[in-house]
Amino acid sequence: QVQLVESGGGLVQPGGSLRLSCAASGRTFSSYRMGWFRQAPGKEREFVSAISWSGGRTYYADSVKGRFTISGDNAKNTVYLQMNSLKPEDTAVYYCAADSHISPFYAREGVYDYWGQGTQVTVSS
Repeated sequence: QVQLVESGGGLVQPGGSLRLSCAASGRTFSSYRMGWFRQAPGKEREFVSAISWSGGRTYYADSVKGRFTISGDNAKNTVYLQMNSLKPEDTAVYYCAADSHISPFYAREGVYDYWGQGTQVTVSS
């Protein structure tokens, strides 16, 4: 059974940093694309970032470009999202997702086959 487990969320002050982790299990994800999405209260879930295990190509939403960095550790089957210069508008539940088909539509949540349970990130003073 495929499982994605996020961790690393929490409360941080504006300007601070957090690193989210997504541990994948159940199969080898070396040929998958892994993504991060987030959902703020009262808003739709939105794309944040994605990485292709093969080749390591990365993608970012404009709202996080230059502040967030996605990376992966194949040996650990884990994807990370380093978040710096956090803003109150980054407050959301962050979800990890896996796409087994490597769709070109990496920002669409519908192309992702597996999802984690989410981890809360709150940016507040």
